[in-house]
Amino acid sequence: MIVVATADFELYHEVVDLLRERGVAFTTVEPDDDLPEGTSVVVTAPDDHIDGDADVDRVTATADEARRAVDEALALLRGGEGRTVVGVDPGTRPGVAVLAGETVVAAFHVPLADAVETIRREVADAVDPLVRIGDGARIQGARLVDDLDDVTVELVDETGTTPYLGTGTRGMGDVLAAVNIARLEGERVDSREIEPTAGELQRIKDRSRRVSTDDRTIDDALARRVAVGDLTVKEALDEHRD
Repeated sequence: MIVVATADFELYHEVVDLLRERGVAFTTVEPDDDLPEGTSVVVTAPDDHIDGDADVDRVTATADEARRAVDEALALLRGGEGRTVVGVDPGTRPGVAVLAGETVVAAFHVPLADAVETIRREVADAVDPLVRIGDGARIQGARLVDDLDDVTVELVDETGTTPYLGTGTRGMGDVLAAVNIARLEGERVDSREIEPTAGELQRIKDRSRRVSTDDRTIDDALARRVAVGDLTVKEALDEHRD
């Protein structure tokens, strides 16, 4: 069981809110009180005092580090401890999975434009985090690699990482693939330059014609800018009209 034992009002509320959001069973006590029977992990502020003889794991944090503290507490509770690793299954809506050791502590399915911000937020308080990106969606993956220039990134062979899904699990495949990618060793990369193929450019041009209101098709130059993430299809259509 996780116990929150802190006199820090802000830390208390941040940690309690995060634990409730994740559906985790926990209890709270005053820092000087005896820890309840069954306590496995206690979350405190750095200057809170707890029984030094208590045989429990302790996680200390400030209010700004509440998310990191909850992730660490959950990893300890479930018997895992270690480096924060983020797995990413790239695409137009990447799956993102955050692992603390072997424990999945957060998962997301977000538009490509929001993926980098999501990843950076999740690793902000981590010590030496690692991001592993699948190599399947070449263009979207290259964009993520280039935008995550301040984080250690590995490129992972994602063959076989997407599981079979039954009915009613739409969108889960990308997230589960991200979990599997996070658990695979890859090759360290600092950047990834990808030249879109003729087929990739043609698919973008075809999509521009389908979504336009005036049966318009963008040219190769604009399609290439869409492919590398400089423009959306709508923005490319607007430029083509101008």
